[in-house]
Amino acid sequence: MNLNPIYAKMGTTIFEHMSALCRDGSRINLGQGFPDDSGPPVLIEAAARALRERSNQYPPSAGVPELRDTVADWYGATQGLALTRDNVIVTSGATEAITAAILAVIAPGDEVLLFAPAYDAYAPLVRRAGGVPVFVALQPPQWHYERPEIEAKITPRTRAIILNDPLNPTGTVASDAELAMLANLCVTHDLFAICDEVWEAVRFDGQPHRSLLSYPCMAERAVKIGSAGKIFGVTGWKIGWLCAAPDVARVLARAHQFITFTTPPALQYAVAEGLAMPELIAERRDSWAATRAVLNRALSEQGFAVLPNAATWFSCIDLPASGINLSDADFAERAVVDARVASIPVSALCEDNPVTTVLRLCHCKPEAMLVEAVKRLARFRDSLA
Repeated sequence: MNLNPIYAKMGTTIFEHMSALCRDGSRINLGQGFPDDSGPPVLIEAAARALRERSNQYPPSAGVPELRDTVADWYGATQGLALTRDNVIVTSGATEAITAAILAVIAPGDEVLLFAPAYDAYAPLVRRAGGVPVFVALQPPQWHYERPEIEAKITPRTRAIILNDPLNPTGTVASDAELAMLANLCVTHDLFAICDEVWEAVRFDGQPHRSLLSYPCMAERAVKIGSAGKIFGVTGWKIGWLCAAPDVARVLARAHQFITFTTPPALQYAVAEGLAMPELIAERRDSWAATRAVLNRALSEQGFAVLPNAATWFSCIDLPASGINLSDADFAERAVVDARVASIPVSALCEDNPVTTVLRLCHCKPEAMLVEAVKRLARFRDSLA
C-alpha cells in the first residue's frame, strides 16, 4: 500500500487513546478536555433558530459577517484590540486555524520554535508543511519562558514561534514581562508568532488576557487564534478563528480555503449571539472555577500535590511530591486500568527531553464525579506503596 509514511507510522493521540477506553461508561474520563454538559441552552437555541430561519448553504469562506464583526467587537471590549471584520477569518475549529497559519507562514526547511509541553498537533503540522520543529523545554512548577534558553535555539533558519498562552496542559499564564520578551525576540530575529490563545476566556486569576498581537511591532508579524469551543464549552461545534493584520489575514484565508473552505453557518450565527452576551461567558467561566476548586480541594485533601495554575480546564499534580514513584506515563496507563480513571501524562506532550513527573486532570466535570475520581486515584496510589 502506497500510504504516506508520516501517517502510516503515526500512533493514535493520547487524548483519543484515553477517551476510547472510557466510551463504554466503565471509567471516569478526566483525560480529554471537554465538559460533560451539552452547552448553554441559549446558545443551542440560537443555533436551532438559525438552522430554521437562516441559509444552510455555503457561507462566505472567511465567515459570516455577523461573526467576524462580533469577534472583532468582543476583542475590542475585552482586550482593547482595534480590529474589524477584515482582521478575522472563521475556521472549522482552532486546530484548523493552527493548520492554516502554519501552511501560510512556513516554507520547507524553515525552523519553528515550539515550547514543550505543547499541544500535540503542532509538531506534525509543522513537519507536514516541510518545516522543522525545534523544542524549547519549559520546566515545572512555573513553566517560565527564559530568554537565554530560547535564543540558544534560534538559527538563521528560524522562521516562527508557536505560543500557546494560557498553556495547555499546565494551565499557566505568561507574565507581561515574558510576553514583552517574546515580542522583542520576534522583532529582533524577524520571527512570525502563531499565537494559540484558545483558553483566553478560561482564566481564574481575575486578570484580562493580553495577546502577543497587542505588543509593539507585532501587528504585522503575529496571528491570534481563538475558539468558541473553549469559550462556551461546546467543543463539538468546531468554531474557531484567526485574527491578523488585513494583509496577513488575506494570506491566511488562502490556506483556509483549501482545508475546509468554510464552516457551518448556523453555528457561526449562534456563536455571534453568544459573544454578544458577556454574562453568558462569565457564567461559563464561573461554573468551571467552581469545579476547579472542587478538584483541587479533593486532590489536596487526599495528599496530591497540585501545581499552581490560573487557567484552562486542567489541573496538574506533581507525582513524586504526591508519593508516587512511577513515571507519569506508567501511572496514567495503570490508573486507567486499575483505578478506572483516565488522565493525561504531560510527557505525552513533549517530544524532546520530556517532563515525566506531571499528570494532567480535567476539572470541567460534575462535582460528584471529580470527588469519586480522586478517591479512586488515592486508593490506587496507596496500593502502590
